[in-house]
Amino acid sequence: MSTTRAERLVNLVLCLLSTRQFLSAERIRGIVPGYADALSDEAFFRMFERDKTELRDLGVPLEVGKTQSFETTDGYRIARRDYELGDIDLEPDEAAAVALAARLWDSPQFTGAAHGALIKLRAAGVDVDQDVHAAVEPKVRTSEPAFPSLLAAVQAGQVVEFDYRRPVATDVATRTIEPWGVVAWRGRWYLVGHDRDRGAARCFRLSRVVGEVRTVGKPGVVQRPEDVDLLSFVATSQRDAPPSAPTRLWVAKGRAHGLRRRARLVGEQVVEGEPGDLVEIELRFPDSAAKWIAGFGPDVLVLEPEVLAKSVRERLLGALSTQRGAEVGR
Repeated sequence: MSTTRAERLVNLVLCLLSTRQFLSAERIRGIVPGYADALSDEAFFRMFERDKTELRDLGVPLEVGKTQSFETTDGYRIARRDYELGDIDLEPDEAAAVALAARLWDSPQFTGAAHGALIKLRAAGVDVDQDVHAAVEPKVRTSEPAFPSLLAAVQAGQVVEFDYRRPVATDVATRTIEPWGVVAWRGRWYLVGHDRDRGAARCFRLSRVVGEVRTVGKPGVVQRPEDVDLLSFVATSQRDAPPSAPTRLWVAKGRAHGLRRRARLVGEQVVEGEPGDLVEIELRFPDSAAKWIAGFGPDVLVLEPEVLAKSVRERLLGALSTQRGAEVGR
């Protein structure tokens, strides 16, 4: 599908999802960017029919009807109750792929055209749903906090410094790296570069970067070696890494059913007067699972391994700090 047609389809979905009224084809022609390029009425209707067929093939539920009983032509809209999806549980590697797609959605080409389409809807007197972006915009946020800063440093050719937690220890050490690239491998993000402290090439899992990434020196001083295959380097490094420890959790009675479905019950335990169950769970990506586990709040406590427990605690403390900061700013 061409970029022009893809943008037109996105705008058409936004248009039909934003209105509570049925919009006629002619009205849609004047609102949605791209249809004005049709050289004739016949060309527009052919284009519009193709787009409707495309949306239906994609599973978008188009409704056909009339806003007023005396109207003679059919109109179109998309009902949000039929369009919206329920909650979806993604594995970390699946969520990483969705996150990449979500980055494309944030591109100026799409957001600019969509904003223009909504302005035209309002100008035409159409009752626009203000929360339409909540139904269309992807909400998956899988990128590690360090990702933007490290990617910017790679593009700028600038040395970075960050605190890093080793995979088999709970202590944190400061690393100074000449970044060569950021790559994804098996659902995890890695930074590859020259470690100045060890005098050798290393890869670093972004989920183990603690706190903010700091730049060192001037841009343009780091160049990636031409003979280094970043993805192969990460794959080789991780194949030699030690296996992760088993994960044991305490889960409050009658809570966190989404986690329970993936876990195996091994016992019972009372924690600070609260009865709960001991469960074990197989995590393919323990580090990236910290965010998922933290989402259950006080209903889930990580007992083993300590590295995962500490990562979950840090995420919970970070969320609490953000909430307190928002309350102070009110």
